[in-house]
Amino acid sequence: MSFYEYVKDKRYFLALYGGIMLFVSLLMAVSVSPSLGMDNIIYMNAACLLAVTAYLAIGYRYRRSFYRELSELLTRDGEQTAAALPEPQTAQQRLFVGVIAKLQREHMKQMQRAIAEHRDHQDFILSWIHEVKLPIAASRLVMENGSDKSSEELIDKLEDELGKIDNYVEQALYYSRIDSFSKDYFISEVPLEAVLKESVKKFAKLFITKRIRLRLDETFPYIHSDRKWLGYIIDQIVANALKYTPEDGAITIRFEEDAYERRLRIEDTGIGIKQEDLPRVFDKGFTGTNGRSYAKSTGMGLYLAKQMAIKLGHDLSILSEEGRYTSVTIHFPRAGTYLHWKA
Repeated sequence: MSFYEYVKDKRYFLALYGGIMLFVSLLMAVSVSPSLGMDNIIYMNAACLLAVTAYLAIGYRYRRSFYRELSELLTRDGEQTAAALPEPQTAQQRLFVGVIAKLQREHMKQMQRAIAEHRDHQDFILSWIHEVKLPIAASRLVMENGSDKSSEELIDKLEDELGKIDNYVEQALYYSRIDSFSKDYFISEVPLEAVLKESVKKFAKLFITKRIRLRLDETFPYIHSDRKWLGYIIDQIVANALKYTPEDGAITIRFEEDAYERRLRIEDTGIGIKQEDLPRVFDKGFTGTNGRSYAKSTGMGLYLAKQMAIKLGHDLSILSEEGRYTSVTIHFPRAGTYLHWKA
């Protein structure tokens, strides 16, 4: 900051000073004889002007180091930190430096969050690519080694692999749209029974192949939700149940309610989840011991289901005992208030 800019910033002080000196000079001029009064006015104005000039010069010299460090900070390349800010000299400067430091901390948090999300996105894409390559490779093997198989058998196996690819593509699609959720949902009365039947029908072949029994309540009520997103949540839970339930197992779907909420419980007789893994099953990318050793998993299915449930105003919870069962519950609030998510 130049001396001219410093003086310019003091323009209101100088205007006040000029007004006071004008008032005092006029008062002196009418209070004493003209000859004596004029000399006193000149001396007084000269002395006061000298004092103000000295005040501005000394003040500029004192503040110059602070302004110089700020100017150098603006011209530096690379990331700046709060530690690089000059030491404040006044209460006002301390306030400004504190605001800048706070904004910088918020910026760093947002940047770290963006970096973490970008890293998670890359990890998901890499994992998704590896996963989707498996059914593609399996389809090629089926076609290459299908000369001794009937066309019906080939079509059946290819349909299985295409179904896996379709599920992976659907997962990637929902993952890409999770941040713009508020633009693509509509809360209405949804027939829960119809949504459940659509999901079960989608996995009917796997139910038959693994000889897994399905137990459904006789009736299900209407609930307030978005049909498409709720369908995806249920699909993910049923898919997980089928993946980790051995042959001749069972999956039970029942509806419960009390004075506070309504619940859809989907329980399987599968391999269960270790207790140390249970608190993290809804974390992004978490596969757990079963996901790593028992079946291939991206660790995104339950994470997406949990995020969608929360944004719909619902919630997900899970109970499990290793080697016995896993029970996932979708909680629907009774009150007619739902979260409105801002993207």
